[in-house]
Amino acid sequence: MAARISSLDVLDVRFPTSRSLDGSDAMNLDPDYSAAYVVLRTDDGSRLEGHGLTFTIGRGTEVVVAAIHALAPIVVGRQTDEVFGDIGAFWRDLVGDSQLRWIGPEKGAVHLATAAIVNATWDLWAKREGKPLWKLLVDMPSEEIVRAIDFRYLTDALTPNDALEMLGRLEATRAAREEEIARDGYPAYTTSVGWLGYSDEKIRRLSGEALADGWTRFKMKVGRDIGDDLRRARIVREAIGPDNLLMMDANQTWDVATAISWMEPLAEFEPYWIEEPTSPDDILGHAAIARAVHPIRVATGEHVQNRVMFKQFLAAGAMDICQVDACRLGGVNEALAVLLLASRFGVPVCPHAGGVGLCELVQHLSIFDYIGVSGDLDGRMIEYVDHLHEHFLDPVVIRDGRYQVPTRPGYSAEMRPESLARYRFPDGAEWRSNSVDGAGGASPTVNAAGNEAAPRLS
Repeated sequence: MAARISSLDVLDVRFPTSRSLDGSDAMNLDPDYSAAYVVLRTDDGSRLEGHGLTFTIGRGTEVVVAAIHALAPIVVGRQTDEVFGDIGAFWRDLVGDSQLRWIGPEKGAVHLATAAIVNATWDLWAKREGKPLWKLLVDMPSEEIVRAIDFRYLTDALTPNDALEMLGRLEATRAAREEEIARDGYPAYTTSVGWLGYSDEKIRRLSGEALADGWTRFKMKVGRDIGDDLRRARIVREAIGPDNLLMMDANQTWDVATAISWMEPLAEFEPYWIEEPTSPDDILGHAAIARAVHPIRVATGEHVQNRVMFKQFLAAGAMDICQVDACRLGGVNEALAVLLLASRFGVPVCPHAGGVGLCELVQHLSIFDYIGVSGDLDGRMIEYVDHLHEHFLDPVVIRDGRYQVPTRPGYSAEMRPESLARYRFPDGAEWRSNSVDGAGGASPTVNAAGNEAAPRLS
């Protein structure tokens, strides 16, 4: 009898990072890094589980959890062979429900929920194959990669045949790049030195420590006060020296004209890019900023909602750096589409990873991008933040400012059971012992019959 997905468990998991202002920026002053966390189980007795998540920053996670419940009946009861045999069709089923689609389509809380489920599905598939996700993708025939992607609304920029040709050009040399990346790792940059809530003393200390640890690429937050930004930029630049890369991130806080004027004095510190200088929905605004601040690059993507918007950003010259997010999009399938689009337009992919679990996920996407899609590391790097990795069974490993290639089967998304128990909101030990601000709650399990049961952690 073929295995079926027998249950979909959902947990609201929140870490109180606001207490130390880790993750603070111009728009998000006190984030609690959080996740709507999905566990898929099957009825084949294998004990393999698919773990996936979508990143949030505290209040509102319960909304994504509710959206996951709304999608669960599309998933529970499906045969795994059917899902893995045509994962593109599975993705289209999730995003194409004729009623749920109305509250998207392919955007907002429902799309975040889709990401958590899709990521868990790929994790389950990779575990069944005994491979890390990046290796599963590398070993897939190009035709199967293309079948996983929904090309609706993309064919004026990228057709299935285009994608097949792009992937096919690199097939013969994949093994050499796989060997190289396993040996050397993937370039990274650190955001951990420059959160907006950090004191000058802490910024100076962290910058020096990161430099001593082998980092050569650094990012700081800007956008609340130009005087503070100039002072803090001087601290970082003096600490890291003139030859290392410095990136800046405004987290959407400016209007277009403000972004252009604010970057004029900050240009003194030679920023490699300015990230999210204005609304993530303003494609034309980003294009205007890119023209005005050149040669400073414009980086964006962590809040770009779907592949269709990425297409427009890239075609309009509004995105010099493509910051695909593993959870803002609808999971692995849609991320593959964006990797191909970016390569089509000659734009380097530097994924967003400033959130719980994002470093663990995007390393797989970038490794596959290099081996199978772009074949190029020029201008490419993955973001890194240095907190919350201890909660994962397969945490990222950084050495000399480079991601080391993960070898454990799966998508590296699985959290430790004790962490899930402690930080589950609002009934985990961490939240029971502190005052709770905001609505939320432990989420029920949806079983094969569509009934609700208490959440399970193992």
